[in-house]
Amino acid sequence: MIRTAALAGLATAFLAPFAGADDWPQWMGPNRDGVWAETGIVRTLPKAGPKRLWRVPVAPGYSGPAVADGRVYLTDRRLAPDAKNPEDPFDTKQKVHSTERVLCLSAATGEKVWEHEYDCAYQISYPAGPRCTPAVRDGKVYALGAMGDLHCLDAKSGKVLWSKNFPRDYSAKVPTWGFCGHPLVYKNLVICTVGGEDAAAVAFDKDTGAEKWKALNARDLGYAPPTLIRAGGVDQLVVWHGQAINGLDPLTGKVHWSVGLEPLFGMSIMAPRQAGDRLFAAGIGGAGVALKLDRTRPAVSVVWQETADKNVAHGKPRGLYPVNMTPFVEGGTIYGVDQPGMLRAVDLETGKRLWFTHQPVIGHVEPEDFKGAGSGTAFVVKNGDRYFLFAETGELIIAKLSPKEYEEVSRAKLIEPTGAAFGRKVVWSHPAFADRCIFVRNDKELACFLLAE
Repeated sequence: MIRTAALAGLATAFLAPFAGADDWPQWMGPNRDGVWAETGIVRTLPKAGPKRLWRVPVAPGYSGPAVADGRVYLTDRRLAPDAKNPEDPFDTKQKVHSTERVLCLSAATGEKVWEHEYDCAYQISYPAGPRCTPAVRDGKVYALGAMGDLHCLDAKSGKVLWSKNFPRDYSAKVPTWGFCGHPLVYKNLVICTVGGEDAAAVAFDKDTGAEKWKALNARDLGYAPPTLIRAGGVDQLVVWHGQAINGLDPLTGKVHWSVGLEPLFGMSIMAPRQAGDRLFAAGIGGAGVALKLDRTRPAVSVVWQETADKNVAHGKPRGLYPVNMTPFVEGGTIYGVDQPGMLRAVDLETGKRLWFTHQPVIGHVEPEDFKGAGSGTAFVVKNGDRYFLFAETGELIIAKLSPKEYEEVSRAKLIEPTGAAFGRKVVWSHPAFADRCIFVRNDKELACFLLAE
């Protein structure tokens, strides 16, 4: 009896951070806006780093974890026996045999609950693994792999309820860097960027997989996720493919507006960010736009815009142009990592640059023309009055961001950077913040750290 009571007490103490806690059921959180609403979170990180609750081995991938109902969902990729990736990460000629997996783990312990594995040969640049964070809604998990395999699975058992293959079903061309548009669940639909004729965006019935609508043609599908905003008195679906940013009716696919926005190499990546009646999107090569959202109808006008130019040696004099991350917009200021690898603050209304620092991205201060941090990445999440930044170095940083300055509060190393990019080791996977914890992964492991006070 005493032994049982003691074990029960230990279990209760271990699971305490997860009691009454919030989920992170999709990419960038409950509302896909990079806001972490939980309270009771540490004000500073311990000098020795936050307590690690568990870590488990996983295979490579860029996809972030999703956390819902006490479980963690993650995708990864395993090479076939004797298979290996090309030495040149830009080599897309070789077909490399492998499998992709959808994993379900206990959020409290990391113990595997189920996995679904399927054959998936890769023929893309930077072929480590899947890119998209699963979306969890109403007892179902929606997971999109790098080669265009979309699976809807039962969240409890892992049973496949329906599936699609975009190249097969829509004659979609696999993008150079694979399919990257994190699935969006909206009402009875799951919306994806797909490709193929009139199918840059496709909505499926979330329960059956039946196509409900398709829309848009694009020479380059791009990599940006479908994004929901509300403006002009209605919900709008924003789809930024490689040639233009578009506003659609999310229930029918009707196109309301379109503005040309063409980054280099078709690399539309960030999720367009709404701030009141403004919408911002930008990408590699100096392509960026701030739009005014009409207050009475689904329409836009251009506030300021820059076009991509590969011949501009040191970038544009205004704006910021992220590669792997989505900026945070607060109080009329954009905070994001620019293409050369520094965190910048930019005035949303004018594009004026306010300050920059490499410190939260690569861990040290460098001049603005520093060349060693190209495509630098740090994921920015707001909690209360401060920000949590997860850097490509595997470090977690608490900081205060304002139009005036970057003020670092504390930092701690959580995980090793295992990916390779431009001569440095990186972690390019968005973490999940849930259960008063952070869940982070690299190409070798998934780990959970306690961030409760």
